[in-house]
Amino acid sequence: MSALQASWPPGTECVAKYNFQGSTEQDLPFCKGDLLTIIGVTKDPNWYKAKNSVGREGMIPANYVQKREGVKSGGKLSLMPWFHGKITREQAERLLYPPETGLFLVRESTNYPGDYTLCVSCDGKVEHYRIIYHDGKLSIDEEEYFDNLMQLVEHYTKDADGLCTRLIKPKLMEGTVAAQDEFSRSGWAMNRKDLKLIQTIGKGEFGDVMVGDYRGTKVAVKCIKHDATAQAFLAEASVMTQLRHTNLVQLLGVIVEERGSLFIVTEYMAKGSLVDYLRSRGRTVLGGECLLKFSLDVCEAMEYLEANNFVHRDLAARNVLVSDDNIAKVSDFGLTKEASSTQDTAKLPVKWTSPEALREKKFSTKSDVWSYGVLLWEIYSFGRVPYPRIPLKEVVPRVEKGYKMEAPDGCPAAVYDLMKQCWTLDPAGRPSFRLLREKLQHIRAKELHL
Repeated sequence: MSALQASWPPGTECVAKYNFQGSTEQDLPFCKGDLLTIIGVTKDPNWYKAKNSVGREGMIPANYVQKREGVKSGGKLSLMPWFHGKITREQAERLLYPPETGLFLVRESTNYPGDYTLCVSCDGKVEHYRIIYHDGKLSIDEEEYFDNLMQLVEHYTKDADGLCTRLIKPKLMEGTVAAQDEFSRSGWAMNRKDLKLIQTIGKGEFGDVMVGDYRGTKVAVKCIKHDATAQAFLAEASVMTQLRHTNLVQLLGVIVEERGSLFIVTEYMAKGSLVDYLRSRGRTVLGGECLLKFSLDVCEAMEYLEANNFVHRDLAARNVLVSDDNIAKVSDFGLTKEASSTQDTAKLPVKWTSPEALREKKFSTKSDVWSYGVLLWEIYSFGRVPYPRIPLKEVVPRVEKGYKMEAPDGCPAAVYDLMKQCWTLDPAGRPSFRLLREKLQHIRAKELHL
């Protein structure tokens, strides 16, 4: 056992590489793919004390498990690492040199814009097959049709089916990493056979959100079918592997199917989104203490993101979920990026986004603080839409002139004061999440004493 492994601290997550039956009462049996959490080291460096997902504890052999790591290569992860984009026929031939039968890549067609070309090395030369795009389907021979490039490549990997050879070895685009390999290497790949999809609980433009069962545990699953969309969601999944906090929705694993589907498996949040929860319960059910608790839950998650240099960019009550035991957890990391990057503002939620982020595409923890102020307003107004009665196109000009939403009915003055601090026009003048959390705890302590 290496010195590095010997120092796994308690709380470290591991994934089983093999089945382990156990030979004594003290052992903790497990199956390949099970998730285990280290509780402590033992006198023997080859053994750890650990617990499984249902809380059972026991001894496990260190060489049967691998430590889970955060996936760091977010931008380079690819579902199609063999896709080289706009390169010429000559460039493709140079990339497939020296010749190796079955070595292949896919490029955009130079002669037929919108089509693709499959380039395959075979018996010392390169064959170029035009992939025709017709009625939303792809085909080489107009006999077999495929929904996307991944399905097409998978088909010809198994069978030459008229090509000079079957596809044996992908020529990876420089700088890309095959997503499946990276999720497996870092311990986040799940087995599709172990996942049962039960029912759809939400639909998005990317695909469905479903309730599922993974080895006896109820889970939520984002099912992303389209290859381009799935590629975009890889970044979300890789960000989630790096984040761990009780008030963030926890990623459990990722399944990359050869046919181009991507499944992102997370903990199941029984009570749905915070905005729906607030609207359906209302003030007769939810008291001030409950609202303050939700405010603190979200603030603690955001303080953790702040400390780790992550910017959420889409913080709103619709992107906070509520667990069975009423814990609010921040979700939807689709826009999350490491701090200070820019993005296309066309699809941004205007009523939640800070003026500088909308105007100059400047996203930072301070723009998240602005959104958090709006989220506090949502919580205390029981899920009403912000800036009621103001047309969308007038929101930003009015805000920039100093307009602030009024306090919702029944909102404590101290909480409304925090909202206004979040809506300071100069980002530098806004409080940090750490300071917000301290102030909320102070408000809570005073309320509990009363």
